Amino acid sequence: MMRKFEESLPMALHRAREATMAFFRPALNAAGVTEQQWRVIRVLHEREELESRTLADIACILPPSLTGILARLEGHGLVRRRKDVADQRRLYVSLTPSGQQRFVQISSEVERGYAAIEAKLGVACVKQLFELLHKVRTIAPDEVALDQSARAYARP
Repeated sequence: MMRKFEESLPMALHRAREATMAFFRPALNAAGVTEQQWRVIRVLHEREELESRTLADIACILPPSLTGILARLEGHGLVRRRKDVADQRRLYVSLTPSGQQRFVQISSEVERGYAAIEAKLGVACVKQLFELLHKVRTIAPDEVALDQSARAYARP
């Protein structure tokens, strides 16, 4: 017998994501960046420069989508792309000084969102939630990478 829709774990996770993103979307909208663009900016801030496929995996963005996101970010002067001299197929991405400034601008507002979530749920509960979500990520069948699952989902 199929579980009731209200008991669907993927839907519960989706609803929880939407509830938490409500704390962050206003800051992203005010800064003129999408959620995906913010993920790219955040990853690049922490990692400095990454090969585009690695960036796509870390940011949980499909490579074809990342291409458009990078083009828009580059058009706004927030990232720079460079090809590997030895292998022209490899593309490296990093934040520009303007991209770093945008990170600083947005990150303080994002931290306020985290503080609001912690105020509502409690710091211990948020820590436990992170631990549980990490456990969920480790149970992929046959240790299939999550990015492979996303790619399979995106197939027509």
